[in-house]
Parts: sequence; C-alpha cells; structure tokens
Amino acid sequence: MKLFSNTISTLENSLNYSSTKQKVIAENIANADTPNFKSKNARFKSTMEAAMDQTLQARKTNSKHLNFKGITMSNIAITTDRTTSYHNNGNNVDLDKEMSDLAANQIYYNALIDRISGKFKSLQSVIRGGK
Repeated sequence: MKLFSNTISTLENSLNYSSTKQKVIAENIANADTPNFKSKNARFKSTMEAAMDQTLQARKTNSKHLNFKGITMSNIAITTDRTTSYHNNGNNVDLDKEMSDLAANQIYYNALIDRISGKFKSLQSVIRGGK
C-alpha cells in the first residue's frame, strides 16, 4: 500500500534530481581553475526512452508528438563534456554558464519545496479534520 500519492513521489524524485544537479554544479565551480578538468552535467538517463515507450494514447495533432506516460525520474546520469576546452589549461568550465545553471536550479528547488510543503500542509489539515 502506498502511503502518499504519485505527486509526492514525483516531487521527491525531482528534489533528488535537483540535489544531484546542485552537487555537480558546485563541483564544476570548485574546479574552474583545475587544469584538464572537464565539466559535468546531471541528466535523466532514461527519460527520453521512457517517453518513447508510451502506452497511454493521446490525441496528436502532429505525427512527431509523443504519447503520454508517467515518466519516472529515478535514473539520473552524470555526463562529462570532453568535447570542448575554454581555457589554455584544458579546462572547459564556463563560470557564467555554471552560475546561471546554479541560479536556475535554486529557483527550481525552491518551487519544489514550496509545492511539497503545500501538499504536506493539506495532509496535515485533513488529519486534523480541517482545523
């Protein structure tokens, strides 16, 4: 028996992703001056494959549209970009991009925290009988 709805589970997975992305961005920023360090990025490994294996039928207005399906966010992959080099020392960390990603991830995390807090407040209200 599931204790919480799928919404809380999805929010939990999203918070895990945001936390992992925060760690990856922090590592990139910390190693901005390290020779031959290659930047990393956190991505969902199987999100696109899951989207392609849809079972729920949707009304499509274009043949390129994907079907609907509950996509889980449990497979976070950390990838390394070895194709570029921004500095003479072989490092490819772009501090402006990393700081922008950090700010966007912080906004995403705060929105998730606000939403999950609202869900728990609703549950708390139900448990107390609406008081």
